[in-house]
Amino acid sequence: MKTFAETIGIGPAGVISIAGGGGKTSLMFHLAKQLAYSGKRVLTTTTTKILIPSAEQSEILLISQDPQTILRQAKSHEGDGLHISAASAYLPQAGKLNGFPPEAISTFEHSGLFDWIIVEADGAARRALKAPAGHEPVIPDNTTIVIALAGLDVIGRPLGEDTVFRSELAGKLMQLIQGQTITVPALARLLAHPKGAFKGAPDKARRFIFLNKADSIELQETGAAVAHQLNTISPSVAEAVMVGQLHREICLHRVYTGKAP
Repeated sequence: MKTFAETIGIGPAGVISIAGGGGKTSLMFHLAKQLAYSGKRVLTTTTTKILIPSAEQSEILLISQDPQTILRQAKSHEGDGLHISAASAYLPQAGKLNGFPPEAISTFEHSGLFDWIIVEADGAARRALKAPAGHEPVIPDNTTIVIALAGLDVIGRPLGEDTVFRSELAGKLMQLIQGQTITVPALARLLAHPKGAFKGAPDKARRFIFLNKADSIELQETGAAVAHQLNTISPSVAEAVMVGQLHREICLHRVYTGKAP
């Protein structure tokens, strides 16, 4: 199986924004590691808030509200295969890092210091699934690839705030009421809805769906069923629907592109 970066056809440079629920931070740092290993210079950051990365996730962390300060500090770290994380501030009470406004992402890209910038562009309060509010997600206009995540472990569970972030909004998109069981068609409706997985994505951006937490044969089959539902929708929701899991690396079980599995 190809790596995740190879599967989505990573080019020489660009901006990747990750939205949805169920593993955005893990995907961001795993993908950064893949790209850095291939010799790319990578910046990981956020337009919302993220947990402080561990040393294993990112050895270099720069914090400043001024993007130019971040760039000056980044210049002191030279070489190919470089991975740097950046945030605008440390939020001690939350134990998180605050991100940058979308225009700062353009500043980072135009600096030429990085080949790829990976942005966590959404928050899901650690839920496996979410529906975006009016101000979400915060996807920079210069994004070239958008990856939408959802956790397959929500299938078969009742719709509610303990399973889905912003469950009232999600219910409207999935055509469910609180307490009803989340089904394969319901998840597909949320992912495909204009106000769902790719809300706010630039028209020019390439789109991919990653169905995470396929930790068993049963969940892999569930992922295949969701992909089938999505691939019957016209126009196409995404270039590919990937079914996998995120542990110590990105594990892809199946990739579905355009045709029913």
